[in-house]
Amino acid sequence: MSDVALTGANIQKTVLDAASDALGLAILVCDKNDEIVFASRHLLQFYPISASLLQPGTRIRDFLGAVFDSGVRNGTVPERSRRRSNRDEWISEHISFHWRERYETIERIGRQRWISVRKRRISSGLCFVAISDISDQKKREEQIQTDLERVELTEGILDSMPNPMCVKDRNLNYIAVNKAFCAIHGMTAEAILGRSVWDLLEPEFAEKFERSDRAVLETGVSYSLPEQLVRADGEDLWVVTHKYRVGEAGKHLVVTCMSDVTDVVVGNDDSENAPSRKVGFKVKDYDLFEPGQNCYDPFRALDMQHLVEPGPILDAMPQPLRHVLVATSDPNLEQRILSKLREWQFDAGAISNLSELAQMRKAVASAGLSVDLLLIDAGMKDAKDIAAGWETLPSLLLPTDWTEAQLHTDILRIGEIAAEATEVMPLVPEDWDIVVAPEMPLERSHSDVEVVVAEDNEINQFVFAQILEGLGISYRIAANGEEAVTLWQQCKPNLILMDVAMPVMNGFDAARAIREAEKSSGTRTPIIAVTAQALDIDIERSLAAGMDDHITKPISPDMIEAVYRAFVPEKQERPAVQA
Repeated sequence: MSDVALTGANIQKTVLDAASDALGLAILVCDKNDEIVFASRHLLQFYPISASLLQPGTRIRDFLGAVFDSGVRNGTVPERSRRRSNRDEWISEHISFHWRERYETIERIGRQRWISVRKRRISSGLCFVAISDISDQKKREEQIQTDLERVELTEGILDSMPNPMCVKDRNLNYIAVNKAFCAIHGMTAEAILGRSVWDLLEPEFAEKFERSDRAVLETGVSYSLPEQLVRADGEDLWVVTHKYRVGEAGKHLVVTCMSDVTDVVVGNDDSENAPSRKVGFKVKDYDLFEPGQNCYDPFRALDMQHLVEPGPILDAMPQPLRHVLVATSDPNLEQRILSKLREWQFDAGAISNLSELAQMRKAVASAGLSVDLLLIDAGMKDAKDIAAGWETLPSLLLPTDWTEAQLHTDILRIGEIAAEATEVMPLVPEDWDIVVAPEMPLERSHSDVEVVVAEDNEINQFVFAQILEGLGISYRIAANGEEAVTLWQQCKPNLILMDVAMPVMNGFDAARAIREAEKSSGTRTPIIAVTAQALDIDIERSLAAGMDDHITKPISPDMIEAVYRAFVPEKQERPAVQA
């Protein structure tokens, strides 16, 4: 014991005890003879051994042997430790650890207990061992890992669901979305998460959705509504939207599930010779479906391969204005103007700043498209800069006190000037006066309409318009079968291109109505069915409804030209006048 006294003479036991208490550590110090110099009482919290084994002079081998015999030792589980470990090998291995200059490890000493062990051997031969309990930390790490695995599993399940789903927090910001929901908006999950519906949709729809979300969040009463959406790719999506409140009080979330019923709405078969097998249900009242979010941007989503310009089959005549670009930083004004322009049968898009103008300019140039008029909000900060940003485009300043009637008149007058001009119109007069014709253009007769297009999808309407204009064929577009019948009665066109799947009245019913009306007039207008796929059942139904032929989407200029030449005799071709 004299050696121990000499070696440990400079170690102050009281200092080590105080350090052990203050740091919450179990401290063990042994000398170069592998005998204990100091052992704090905190070691007994980890190992159920006799306190006498902590006395100075005790051999490390005896201390480790007692730890092994207790069954609660580093790296073992008590119930199985004796069958899996050899006592002498375990003691020898841990003695070797004491002779390393530096050794750190995290070990398990029971089913629910973890310790951090740090060992240092200094040049004098003394070995210092510090042991701390990190069970709570390990449990938190395990819980975090479990939560992450659970989140990954949940995200995997959500992404595999075919129906769009999203989750919003108490601030109604998106915190989870699946792939089907992202596809509606044409955005990635990273671009949606953390944002609100106001960042994604037009103000009218954003306000409507927030009201229903807030009602569900505050009352806990679930919400359901049939809606017709327009996806970012321009395709219609018919859904029944359900909203639920989930979670604990103070941590409530709003979960939105959209049940896709598109196949039920448009995938029906009511022909007389249809097979007995049901392929869907006939929706009698489309008014049940409220207009929902419109995520389609025609300038961004247009498939340019459909707009390859062939040589026109007729000599093109000067066309009035058709494509209008609106420049405004006011979302409410943008929505109002775009809605009105589309109601007047203009193709319209919008920009909000100079950067978007530059992007639009590149997109239009690369696609070979044309924009006929730039309509600028006079209240914009950089209105004149935007007007000057497109040197070849006629511009019209929209005053703050504008009216719908005056706007329509001004656009038509500028269209008349553009059609008759022999040189490029000046972009924006310095005094911002609007250049107008002295008189309104005469209304063209209905006989000038050569083709009626029945199509409810906006992107397909835009494609039809571009192709027919490129071919120099005048046209009118109907949004459903009922409108197509009305336009046929008014315009008496040479040809009808009839989409078979439309709301209000589908193409088959519209064709039957036209053929029935023709019985008293003795005339017959060629009707061409436009189908999404060349299915035998659609072709048979088209012929049974009185249609003359069919074409399939995606349409192309060559396809339209071939159909027109096949069904419209050359003597019936009229000078091209845009509708």
